[in-house]
Order: sequence, then structure tokens, then C-alpha cells
Amino acid sequence: MSEQIICSNAALGYEDGIVTEGLDFTVSSGDYLCILGENGSGKSTLIKALLGLKPQISGDIRFCGDFSAKDIGYLPQQTPVQRDFPASVEEIVLSGCLSKMGFLPFYRSAEKKIAAENMKQLGIEDIKKRCYRDLSGGQQQRVLLARALCAASKMLLLDEPVTGLDPIAQTELYEMIAKLNKKGITIIMVSHDISSAVKYASHILHISKKQLFFGTKADYVKSSVGRRFLESEVGGDE
Repeated sequence: MSEQIICSNAALGYEDGIVTEGLDFTVSSGDYLCILGENGSGKSTLIKALLGLKPQISGDIRFCGDFSAKDIGYLPQQTPVQRDFPASVEEIVLSGCLSKMGFLPFYRSAEKKIAAENMKQLGIEDIKKRCYRDLSGGQQQRVLLARALCAASKMLLLDEPVTGLDPIAQTELYEMIAKLNKKGITIIMVSHDISSAVKYASHILHISKKQLFFGTKADYVKSSVGRRFLESEVGGDE
């Protein structure tokens, strides 16, 4: 597997201070990296850095070979306004192709073909004419995944994609993301769901003000930080 992103001793933050520092991790093609951590630990700041929207304060975040931020399809957290967007499924999925079109005022057959292929593999081709605002939460997330795949097909960066979904929809979405990963798409997912991260991910990056961890999920489960957070999640469910 070829390396796509290398982060070396990076510090992230804003003008008023550092949010997190000492970040060291590597993402290779086909990886499924789950980023865990408490609120305020720097997960959102890291997302901005990976998308090229916020430079690191120090250290290095490097894209390897011909890989760039343009190869990352991004699925952000939805706002209530976005959930009520009055457009068809097909229109929203097609909009993922806009960055590739330059100044063309209309979609070409190439963009329509890409959109159709992504709707098919995510199981939403039969609802392509329906209004997005009328869909269930799980269906909406599939639409947004298809849109992100139209934007870039090498890597998906997902920010808390199952938030607000019922347990069945959560499982269906996790399984869909796992299938995309098995097809060779690199997944980076920010999550609070530690048990699902351990189930699906190949690697874990845990950002904490007290302790950082990066490694395989097997090593995470054995680590002190992994055991502590897994135990806290189990205790919280009792």
C-alpha cells in the first residue's frame, strides 16, 4: 500500500494557542483510520488541516506522490438547515462533481455517469428523483456519501457520520462505509463511537490532552489509553 498522508510532530491550533501537538501518524491507501478523542481535543482542527483549510502551527503534514487535498471527498456533520434542503437526490449527488467542471455551466455525460455509478453502489438509484428533505436520516447520509465520492474517489473524510441516526441506520451506514473501504477507498472517520471504531477500523488515532495514540486497532485495544476509554464506554452504557 502506498502512503497518502504523513503527519510528523504536528502542532495544531489558532492565534490564541495550541489545541493539540505531537501528532505523528501515517495514512496509506486502503487504510480505515478512526480518529477518536474528547471534545476540544483537536479533531475538528485536524480535519481542517487535512483538507488544506488550516495550516499546522509547526511540524509537517505532507501529501505523498500525486495525492493531494483534492483527492479527499469530505462528508461534514449536517446542520438542521442542510437536512431540509429542497433539491432532488440526483441534483445533490451531481453537485459533488462541480469542482471538476471548471467554468462549465452544465453537467456533461461524464459527470452524470459518475453520479449514476455512485448512486447505484450506495443503493439510492431508485430514489434519485425524490426530494432530499423527505428522506430518512440514513438515506440522506447515503446521498451525501455518494456526493463525496463524486468529488473524490481515493479517500473519504467523514465527520461523525452516524450522529442522529437510529441504531439500524447506524449499522447500515457503517457496513456501507466498510464495503467502500474493501473496494480500495481510504477512510478517515472522526467519531465518538469507540466500540464501532474498534470493530471497523484498521488503525486508530486517539487525540487526548493527556496521551496520544496511533497504531493498529489491535494495539489500541491493548494500550492503556484504549483500555481506559473502552472501559469508560462500557460503564456508561450500564
